[in-house]
Amino acid sequence: MIERILIPTDGSDHGKTAIEYGIYIANRLGAQLTGLHVVDVRLVQGPLFTDISGSIGLPSYHYQEVLPAIQSGLDEKAEAILKAFKARCEEAGLPSETKKALGIIDEAIIEEAKNSDWTLLARRGEHFHLGGTSIIGSTAESVVRNSGKPVMVTPETFIEIESMALAYDGSAPADKALKLAAELSDTASWPLTVITITNDHALGANLSKKIEDFLEPLKIDSEVIILQGKEDREIIKFIQEGSIELMVMGAYGHNRIRELILGSTTSYVIRKSKIPVLLIR
Repeated sequence: MIERILIPTDGSDHGKTAIEYGIYIANRLGAQLTGLHVVDVRLVQGPLFTDISGSIGLPSYHYQEVLPAIQSGLDEKAEAILKAFKARCEEAGLPSETKKALGIIDEAIIEEAKNSDWTLLARRGEHFHLGGTSIIGSTAESVVRNSGKPVMVTPETFIEIESMALAYDGSAPADKALKLAAELSDTASWPLTVITITNDHALGANLSKKIEDFLEPLKIDSEVIILQGKEDREIIKFIQEGSIELMVMGAYGHNRIRELILGSTTSYVIRKSKIPVLLIR
């Protein structure tokens, strides 16, 4: 089951919400939290800093003089962020550890995630405004797409999780998500609603039977609902009805060409959801 949850933290308000979700979930699952702060290597070396120093008229030798102070400031900030993380976990009575890394943020998170069962991170982070036109923070989207472990993306504000839903489309990631959702429902005592969205009645009936056959022996509080319409819109509509506080999905499903051309259901739901979205590849 879930024993270790990784929480990348940058000190932002969205990041603090992610920590609150981590504490809440760890208490329900008996898990340990690891707080990770990544010092972005691009802030202390390479073309970015060279461009900044040039734009403000600093000669190259001044860059070398200033660099240690920049690095020291970033290290001090990292220590303060991780100290606050540790203190919040101790206040909640939870075991925790902290780690600091230097590197490309999303790559460092993905690497550290190999040592955890889940990664839990904010949809938007400290440097969200630097991510161009992306509506999701670029770090969150990269981690979701490339991590081999489940990733929970948290919204702006925290609410307690009392019930959950799974969006099921019959794909391999959805099968993995169904298994994990059932385990969570059993461990955390969260009622589970499985929604299938299709305009094909025969397909809907087949998927519903497949889900019910899987869930029946588990004796958890669950139901299956078949909806019609466009997947992404119907999932968000279901979330907005307010009957659940956690949505579970298989990340990116099986319609890869549609993802590349139109943007995926997964990305749309992450952008629009006001509750956490747990994604399984």
